[in-house]
Amino acid sequence: MKSLHLAGPDDLARLMPLVAAFHAEQGYGTDAQHVQAALVPILEGQPHGAIWLIGPRKSPVGYVVVSFGWSIEFGGLDARVDELYIRPAVRRRGMGGEALHALSNGLRDSGVAALHLEIDRDDERLQGFYRRARFKPRERSVAMTRVF
Repeated sequence: MKSLHLAGPDDLARLMPLVAAFHAEQGYGTDAQHVQAALVPILEGQPHGAIWLIGPRKSPVGYVVVSFGWSIEFGGLDARVDELYIRPAVRRRGMGGEALHALSNGLRDSGVAALHLEIDRDDERLQGFYRRARFKPRERSVAMTRVF
């Protein structure tokens, strides 16, 4: 995909409004300071995650954030889609699926053994989107979180 670009420090100003729009849509209640503090280390090369812009680099229509971990079950390096966002005005045009396909191939070719994500159990449309991208629910698993 020619329109999937690894983001760097110079992309912060382009990412901030996209992340703010996604967080508002999801009702996260984060503020600009929180978002910037989370984005800057990744954009500066912190090795536990990466961000890709979707669409033209100068005027992206979305982004995807991936964090990295290690899994004995999957045999090594694994990754998790933390956030994937496409502007509402350009959704349902295949850009999200194309981005996931390119991202999955790139991660696999870089040695990542599995790519995980988490979505709302009741969002059937989104579940369909991810199933088309060859993600499968893990029926025996329940995502749980402890916030510090």
